[in-house]
Amino acid sequence: MRSLIFIAALFSSTLAFSQDSAYSDSLTEARQKFADKVLNTDYILNGMEQKGLDTLSYFPVDTTWRIKSRLIRDKGKRFEMPTSTDRTPKYRRFGWLCITHGDTTFRLAAYKNLELKGKEYKYYLFVPFKDANAPKTTYGAGRYIDVYRKRGSDDVIVDFNTAYNPYCAYSHRYSCPITPSENHVDFKINAGEKLPVQEKQFR
Repeated sequence: MRSLIFIAALFSSTLAFSQDSAYSDSLTEARQKFADKVLNTDYILNGMEQKGLDTLSYFPVDTTWRIKSRLIRDKGKRFEMPTSTDRTPKYRRFGWLCITHGDTTFRLAAYKNLELKGKEYKYYLFVPFKDANAPKTTYGAGRYIDVYRKRGSDDVIVDFNTAYNPYCAYSHRYSCPITPSENHVDFKINAGEKLPVQEKQFR
C-alpha cells in the first residue's frame, strides 16, 4: 500500500514539475520575443531609443506568483485615469481581486477601459499595480497585468510573472496610465518585469 502511495506521489510531483517547466519555458520564450521586438525592430522604439537600452530585465519565473484569486464585483464610477501625459482615458473599476500569497493577503482593483469596445475585450480587465520594488528595481509609475475572467465565474488567475512595463518605461514618447493609489502595496512582488538595463554610455 505504501508503495502505491509513493508511486502516486512521485507521479503527481513529476507531472507538476513537467507542467511548471513547460510554463516557465513558454514564458521565457514570450519574454525573448518581446525583447527582440523592443530592441531590434522599430515597432516600439526608434533607433536612438534602442541605443539607450542594453536589455530587458525580469525576475526569475516563480509559479507561486501565479495565483487563483476571487473577483468581488464592485462597480465604481467612471473616472479619468491619470497618465504620463495630458491624455485622460475613461475607466471604471469593475471589482476587486482578492489575492493571497504565502502569509500575505491583499486586494487590487481591476478596471475596464471604457474606450475598448470590441468583443475581444468583453472579459478583459486591466490591473495596474505599484509595489515596494518601485522605483529602484521596477518602473516607478507601476506595472500592468492583463486579466481575463471566465463567463459565469468569479475565479480569476492573476499571474504576476506576466506583469509588464508600460512603453513609457522605454520611451517618453508614449502616454501610459499611472497606477491609482488604491493599487499601491507596501511589500515587494518579486515577479514579472524589472526596469530595463541601460547602455553604459546612457547611465
